[in-house]
Amino acid sequence: MNTLNKQTITLAIAAFLWIAQTENTSAKRAPAGDAGGHNKRGIELAEQKQYDAAVAEFTKAIQASPKDPRGYNNRGTAYRASGKLAEAAGDFSKAIEIAPKDYSGYMERGETEVMQNQFDAALADLDKAVQLKPDEAVSYKFRGFAEIGLTQWDRAVADFTTAIEKNPNDPQSYDRRAWANRNLKNYDAAVSDYTALIEKNPADAEALVKRGATYVSMTQYEKAIADYQAALKLKPDDYDTVQRLQYAQGMLAARNAPPPTATPVPKEAPGLITPLNIGIAVAVLVIIAVVARLVTRGKSEGEPTSGRIR
Repeated sequence: MNTLNKQTITLAIAAFLWIAQTENTSAKRAPAGDAGGHNKRGIELAEQKQYDAAVAEFTKAIQASPKDPRGYNNRGTAYRASGKLAEAAGDFSKAIEIAPKDYSGYMERGETEVMQNQFDAALADLDKAVQLKPDEAVSYKFRGFAEIGLTQWDRAVADFTTAIEKNPNDPQSYDRRAWANRNLKNYDAAVSDYTALIEKNPADAEALVKRGATYVSMTQYEKAIADYQAALKLKPDDYDTVQRLQYAQGMLAARNAPPPTATPVPKEAPGLITPLNIGIAVAVLVIIAVVARLVTRGKSEGEPTSGRIR
């Protein structure tokens, strides 16, 4: 899950800008305008990554207009961008309480719950976000993140596919769909997504490595080696990729090695007790017995016997 968290953290600033872009829509539903311009200044500060200062401005906006969900959504996003996930979730919950039919609160809280590994809660919020705005690609993408966290690979593939259909230029949706397909052993589909990423950005070393790893799973070691070598040209000091390359080369060498030559097994010398030796021994004994009998018979017939008892 660390990889997933890094990806969602990277998206925090982008999500904040999304809030800024939808501010006008929220303003139509808000009971008052941007009190004192605090929301506007907060967004400008957040774009400059001055998150603490942005939080201060959004807090002023909330104080000036406590029933306006924009202040809570914006401050929550600034909290999240600075790593304060619990505070962010609290603000999004408040925004939902104020405007329970507003898409923004559910979407932002769902994203934050994904980053907290609270995947079941995230699914509930993101389901609601999809219901409220079924055309927003980002809702399907983050729901796919939650489904990956719950190892619901099939559902994740479906959500990332929808996200790609609605926003074909988001590389994360391709990357995560490929990961879900790898876990389903749909290796051809995973290779297709990594290839799409590489075609869009030939300098994407990470996509090359991931496609190489997929080729290894398919035992297509030659293709894996080519991808690892291409990745190392982009990042020569990546030790993990070096190890992956060596593994693929070793597996290919082992597969192509000639079969070992069979070593003849030496025959054991026959023992003394064999049928032949037994036959010879019996024959010798018979001959000895016959000779002995003839000698004995010759003595008894040729020598006189005495009647005296000795």
